[in-house]
Amino acid sequence: MFFNLLMKESVKTIALIVAHPDDETLWAGGTILSNPGRRYFIASLCRKTDPDRAPKFKKALDFLGAGGIMGDLDDDPEQIRLTEDDVQNLILKLLPSRQFDLIITHSIYGEYSRHRRHEEIGNAVIQLWHSNQITAAELWAFAYEDGQGSYHPAAIEGAPLFYTLPHDIWQQKYHIITNIYGFDQNSWEAQTTPKEEAFWQFYNASNAFEWLINANIAP
Repeated sequence: MFFNLLMKESVKTIALIVAHPDDETLWAGGTILSNPGRRYFIASLCRKTDPDRAPKFKKALDFLGAGGIMGDLDDDPEQIRLTEDDVQNLILKLLPSRQFDLIITHSIYGEYSRHRRHEEIGNAVIQLWHSNQITAAELWAFAYEDGQGSYHPAAIEGAPLFYTLPHDIWQQKYHIITNIYGFDQNSWEAQTTPKEEAFWQFYNASNAFEWLINANIAP
C-alpha cells in the first residue's frame, strides 16, 4: 500500500522534529516525498552553527518542499545528558505553531545503538504533547532498530505503519543523502538509507505517554 493512501487527506500541517540535519531524510524522507502538497515544517535541534551541515539542510528542505529551522543543542560525541527542560524549551522556541495535524519525531529508543539526542527528543515531544503544550491529531515515532549495532538500521516490520518505498522515491531519498548532504556511497549514512520506512502511531497523548513511562531505557 502506497504512502499517499495511508496519510489521510485531512493531514495538511506536519511537523518533523529531529536531532540532526539528515534525520528527516533517513527516517521519513520517503514519506515526505510520497505526500506532496502538505505543509511540512522540519526542526533540526542540532548543528545550526555547523558551516557544512547547516547550508546542506537548507538545500535538503528545498528538495523536499519543506520549511524548517535549526537549533544548536550540544552535539559533542560525549553525548552529555541534557535536561528535559532544555530540550522541550528549544522545541517550543523553534516551532512556528503549537498545533499540527501530524507530528513525526524520533522513537524514545532511538533508531540505532545508540544516540542519546534521538532518545531525548522523542521523549521531549511526547511530554509536550501530553502536557498540551503542542497539539496534534496524531504522532508518529520512527520505528527502526539495528540489532544492538549488528547491522544497519532497518524499519521494523511489526510497526503499525510500514512501507516499502517505490524505487523512484528511494532514489530521490538517496540523492539527498549522497548529493545534497554529500555522504560518500560507502558511508554509514549512504549504506543505511532505508528502502522501507516505519512508524509507531499514536492517536492520543495518553497512549504515547504510557509508552514513554513504561519504557526500559538505560540512563
